Amino acid sequence: MNTKLTLNLEKNIIESAKDYAKHNKTSLSKLIENYLKSLTEKEENTTVSPLVESLTGIIPQEPEKKYKKEYAEYLNKIRK
Repeated sequence: MNTKLTLNLEKNIIESAKDYAKHNKTSLSKLIENYLKSLTEKEENTTVSPLVESLTGIIPQEPEKKYKKEYAEYLNKIRK
């Protein structure tokens, strides 16, 4: 069952969304419906398996730059 919904959005956003919907051969209503559906499904499907839960926190978090440096060193080493 469909229900009417009124939204107040900036005009330029509405025009951009209409263009996007037209380009993707869908209606603005369907576009918004699919977006809202994806938001609510993500929240419902965020259960974590016991295995993943048990592994959480095992790998220490370090600055990303260190991994980049180590990876670059590794690549240099194997290229020689």
